[in-house]
Amino acid sequence: MTAPPPELLATAVEAVVRAGDLQMAQFGSRVHVEKKGEIDLVTEVDLAVERMFRALIAERFPEHDVLAEEMGQTRVGASHRWVFDPLDGTTNYAHGIPIFCSTVALEIDGVPTVAAVYDPNRRELFTAERGVGAWLNGSPIKVSSPTTLIESVLVTGFPYDIREPQRMKQIVGLFAAFLAEARAVRRLGSAAIDLCWVAAGRMEGFWEQALQAWDVMGGALIVEEAGGRVTNIDGAPWDAHRGNIVASNGHVHEEMLAVIRSDRT
Repeated sequence: MTAPPPELLATAVEAVVRAGDLQMAQFGSRVHVEKKGEIDLVTEVDLAVERMFRALIAERFPEHDVLAEEMGQTRVGASHRWVFDPLDGTTNYAHGIPIFCSTVALEIDGVPTVAAVYDPNRRELFTAERGVGAWLNGSPIKVSSPTTLIESVLVTGFPYDIREPQRMKQIVGLFAAFLAEARAVRRLGSAAIDLCWVAAGRMEGFWEQALQAWDVMGGALIVEEAGGRVTNIDGAPWDAHRGNIVASNGHVHEEMLAVIRSDRT
């Protein structure tokens, strides 16, 4: 596959690094926080970063579509669409927990083709181009080698509707099922960082439900280009707009899907 034009990845990198600078400029201070739901937060930093991103794309690629968390879709029907989360890990950010990032993916004709995720606390820039590879701060990355769940550290997240009793039972039940099979299970609070850590070989697998495309599209491409595997939670080919994901080093993927199937029966 021919590599995308270099200005696309360069723009993705510029966007997330600038986002990280804006995030860190106010991290630890008293930022204004509002509620989108009972436990779903948005800060003034989310909004400032998204405005920056939209202005950058409008200036550089005015013919491109943008889909982002806080202001939704702008323009419809372009072959290129930028999918952006200005601050993944807002709850962590609002509480002074240093696990958050900005993440972007570029779809070309509906196919995620370029991705960048920047973790400003660790100054880690994860990037990928479809068919070319994945990198951390410019060095190639690959997924890990464990082949069983008992050798694996897994990571997940919880949806905002987890307080609903039936939802709580479902989500916590699956979490417990994985605890019984894996070496350990973590919950960091940023789906994009979760995925990048799978891509970098720090963890072997990730699953989550009730996600939006901007949460995971960039990280999923990074996992794939690092040699991992990404599917929907039922094992079907991954579709960012179905709202769920299983991502792994590939070796433990079928075992993860088996745990999910067993928990659902």
